[in-house]
Amino acid sequence: QVQLVESGGGLVQAGGSLRLSCAASGSILSTNAMGWYRQAPGKQRELVAVIRSIGDTNYADSVKGRFTISRDNTKSTVYLQMNSLKPEDTAEYYCYGSYYTGSSSLPVDYWGQGTQVTVSS
Repeated sequence: QVQLVESGGGLVQAGGSLRLSCAASGSILSTNAMGWYRQAPGKQRELVAVIRSIGDTNYADSVKGRFTISRDNTKSTVYLQMNSLKPEDTAEYYCYGSYYTGSSSLPVDYWGQGTQVTVSS
């Protein structure tokens, strides 16, 4: 099993910044990818950013140029630096991890419990 623990959410004014962290622990042999999704009330969960094992990244169009995903492999931690926040960024943010754990030849997906980000106008 793998556990993902998020931190760093909160309330911020529009134009401000927050940094989310997600630390993974458990039976991880190797990491396939880690990333962040978000879900606003009444909307579907959407991909925000992902970073893969070789370091390539993808971002939602709505956050490009404002958000940056990074990782610390020594700590099995992924970060999301969020700048120039907008009210429409308000959502529950979920950490996502895809790991080889040895229980399968395929990577297994895990989710964090979520952290709320609220951007006031």
